[in-house]
Amino acid sequence: MKLLISTIIFVLPIFAFAQKSVKPDDFGRIVLNTYIPEQIELPVEAKNLLSTKLTQITSNNGIGGSSINERFIITANVNIGTKDIIAGPPQMIAQNVDVTFFVGDVIENTIFSSTTLSVKGVGTNENKAFIDALKRINVNDNRFSTLIEKGKNKIIEYYISQCDFIIKDAMTLTKLEKYNQAIYKLSLIPEVCQDCYFKSLDTLAHIFQEKIDMECEKAFNKAKTIWFSSLDKEGAKKAGELLSRIHPSSKCIDDANKLISEIDEKLKEDEKKEWEFMIRQYEDNLAREQELLEMRKKQNARNFQLQQQRINTYREIATEYAKNQPKSVTKNIYWR
Repeated sequence: MKLLISTIIFVLPIFAFAQKSVKPDDFGRIVLNTYIPEQIELPVEAKNLLSTKLTQITSNNGIGGSSINERFIITANVNIGTKDIIAGPPQMIAQNVDVTFFVGDVIENTIFSSTTLSVKGVGTNENKAFIDALKRINVNDNRFSTLIEKGKNKIIEYYISQCDFIIKDAMTLTKLEKYNQAIYKLSLIPEVCQDCYFKSLDTLAHIFQEKIDMECEKAFNKAKTIWFSSLDKEGAKKAGELLSRIHPSSKCIDDANKLISEIDEKLKEDEKKEWEFMIRQYEDNLAREQELLEMRKKQNARNFQLQQQRINTYREIATEYAKNQPKSVTKNIYWR
């Protein structure tokens, strides 16, 4: 088994990242993806063990989470050093191993920080000695705290320096009606980058409004076409399903309400049951939104709660976008 690697040459498919469930709470904070390249020549057990160690390191330092952002990773390179035979019985092998840990930017092919640990393992063969060495990696070693801290600072520097470009890119996506992708990009900005984060919130509010206005217009026009082409119970049901998806804060909500009233008046009493059920759901959604708006009027402190509700909405959209995207970006990394 050849494990001597002086240079990492990773062909890095993003879909090979350890995939965990994407959660809204992962947005707004810095997260590192654990990555062990498929090309590295390690036994399966060793790969799994090393991956677990990397995940423990990020978790211990408050930077672990799901792979919501393909950009920033923590990975490792392994060099086998000297090998000694220990006379038996049974004969044992003592293996010296250097493991170099990296935090970096996979898109820009940039190393942010690195540290090397030398460990020694003993086993009845080379594989067992190597795995024993990896087991001896102490994930609470202070060098990992330094590694992560340097990496975090570099990530913060990235967002500070690239903030205007990120926002501009999101606005370009908005013009292309790629609203969810734009919201996803802006939702990745960590809260710790305060100036950029608050700029992104203003932009998110604008993009979200454009998104719900566009969706409202499409749903309303389609519902209107369906209804006036049928003027019956089945048409009311289909139109109602579309109208019920309209966000209460969208600009065409008044038109939607008028159409709902027209449909309601047209339907006969014995045809109204399903329709009224959909309308109750619609009105419940409207009432919840109006309640939030009332909170804004009543008290400044509640404005914060409303903003948090909005942020949660943005992050839920970003989460769904992340879940549904194929991870197919491929980058070459040359890290020593």
